[in-house]
Parts: sequence; structure tokens; C-alpha cells
Amino acid sequence: MNSKHLGPLTVVFADHSDEPGGAEFALIRLLSVPQRWSPVVVLPSSANSGSGVFVTGLPSGIPVIRNGPGHTARREDGSGLAANLRLAAKIVRSAVAIARLRVVREADVLVANTTRAGVYVALAALIGRKPFVVHIRDLISAEAIGPAATLLMRRVVLPRAAGIIANSRASRETVSASTRTQNVRVIPSPAGLAPVEPDSVDATGPVRRIGMVARIDPWKGQELLLRAFADACIDGDQVLVFHGAPAFGHEQFAADLRRIAAELSIQNRVQFAGHTSDVSGAISALDVCVQASVRAEPLGQNVLQYLSAGKPTIVSGEGGPTEWVTHRENGLVFLPRDQASLADAIREIVGDSELRHSLARNAAATPGLLTDSQVSDQIFDVVRTAAGR
Repeated sequence: MNSKHLGPLTVVFADHSDEPGGAEFALIRLLSVPQRWSPVVVLPSSANSGSGVFVTGLPSGIPVIRNGPGHTARREDGSGLAANLRLAAKIVRSAVAIARLRVVREADVLVANTTRAGVYVALAALIGRKPFVVHIRDLISAEAIGPAATLLMRRVVLPRAAGIIANSRASRETVSASTRTQNVRVIPSPAGLAPVEPDSVDATGPVRRIGMVARIDPWKGQELLLRAFADACIDGDQVLVFHGAPAFGHEQFAADLRRIAAELSIQNRVQFAGHTSDVSGAISALDVCVQASVRAEPLGQNVLQYLSAGKPTIVSGEGGPTEWVTHRENGLVFLPRDQASLADAIREIVGDSELRHSLARNAAATPGLLTDSQVSDQIFDVVRTAAGR
């Protein structure tokens, strides 16, 4: 047997961005858990070469290599054929650059952490004849990621993958028709969960702080929650708290939210707390937690974090969150994108302490909430199988 295969797996993890996003934090959490692999993170060239979320968040000793053309999580400038051709050229250059890296040539397996990385990792793997795993963190559909990206994923990436990790059943359903490998698993992303004991939960006190923990981004639904809060709690003393910073070019949206709060005359009852590295502490200080994305969430890491903390939780009734929350059992589910429905849910959960307490205890008892170590073990099994180990 080749002595190379007696040691830990050499795994190259590729991401297309070093801005703070759910996929990036999930990878940092994954690589912060001791595992039987030797990991390397490969990123595109970037203006954040001296900083970025991976530089500040990864454990020391994990190499971070930057090469190839710079990518961004924002949409490419322009639209139509010309923009698609520019993006295609950039993806090909990224694939060639990655395939030329010595660490990639010597790796046992490549892992694409995001959809865009999946495209150029698939091409790099084809060039270097390497197995690769793709992490599905998006709903692979034209509505969610655009028609060009959907076509590339279904025609180029998924049929060639040696392993597929979907973060929810909803995500898996959008790729099942395009996969050939049997090495497919639904595994929630590492979310830093430390589930509390249901018996320790007490949510009978008054509701003072209602909040969301998510980056400031139009599709995360902060405006929907802001308007529903103004409707539901206009005569109360509750405070609405947004934990999260604008990323991926959405600074103007953050300013718009402040303007809307002023227009609704609730600016003194809305707090923009900014990014926090202490997610559990932020959630602990909230009395009611909300997920209000205005398009279907593939998973909703914040929902898992809310449930794990034993918090009364309100979620939108589509996508991954509905796989975890059952209406009036361990949370409330409102009609997607419906301000009145969300306002009704807020009124109900604020006004009924008995219901609130029941939902909170059941939230903490939600089946399937996994620690990062448990998630890491499952992901390792997929990666090891893909590598033929």
C-alpha cells in the first residue's frame, strides 16, 4: 500500500470569497474541529489578502493560499451575454490556476465550499484527475442562483462529483436528478451549536428584545421584519435588534433600514448591533428570534442556533427552516414574504407566555441538532469515501 494513504487525508478546501458569509463561517467552524485530515484552504486573489474572514478566523497552522483571478460574492457587473462570457473566462482561469498548484496536485481530494467554487473546482479536478466533493448550500435553481449557474452546476459539476453534501433536504432535491454518485448526504452546516437542556429553559418572562442574527442583506428579510415589528408592537416597549453587518456590497441597504425605521417612528426602538463573533451570547440576550428571508433559505443556520439555544422562534414557511420548525410545536411559521402574517406571529408569541414557554422548551428538544464535532464526523465520511479511502 502506498504510504501516502496511511496518513491523514490531504484535503484542499476551495472558496470563492473571504467576505463574512454563512458558507465561510461554516468552513471555519468545520476546520476548527480536530479531524483526520490535513486541510489547506485555497482562495482567489483578493484585495483582502492581509485580512479577510479566513485569515482572522481559521486556526493557526492551516495554510491559506491565494491564486488565480479575484472573485467576489457580489453579482458580476453588467448583464447578458457579455457578463456571462466574462464570468466564464474568469472561472476557466481560476480552474487552471488551481490545477497548477502543487498542493492540489498532491491532494487526495478537493472540496468546493460554495456554488461558484464548485464550477472551477470541477474543472480543476478534471484537469488534474482528482476526485472532488461539492457542498450544496444553495437551492440549485434559476430563481435562486440564476439560469447560467444552474446550467453549469447541473451539466458540469454535479455529474462529475465524487461526493455531494447538501445542507438540507430542500437543497438535495434541487440536485438529485443531476447526480451520478451514491456518495450523497444531507448534513446541516456547522453552526456552533451547543444545545441547552430543555428542562433549563424558562421563557415565561415578558418579551423585551425581538431579534434576528443574520448578515444585513435584502434577501435576509430585515426590511420585512422591521415593518412587521412596527405593525405588531407599535404600542409596546419591545426593542428590535439586528445582529449582523452588511456584506457583499449591501451598505446602502443598511442605511435604508435606518431610514425606514425613522419613517415608521420606531428608530429609538431599533438597534443595529453590527457583526458579532459571540453568536451564542447575542441569541441568549434575545427573548424572541426571527428568520424572515424573502426567498427560500436552503438551510438557515440562524434557525438551528435559535432552536439550540431554546428560544421562541418564528420562521418563514418555505425552504430549509420548515424541515426544523413545526408550527405551534417548536416555533411559529408565517406565510413567506407576508408582512401581516409575520406581524400576527409576533403578536401571538409576545402575548401568550404559556405558548412562548412551550415553544422554547420544544425548540431545545428539536431532534437532529448537532454539534460541530458531530457535523465534522459526517462530512469527513463523505470526503473520505470520495477519496477512495
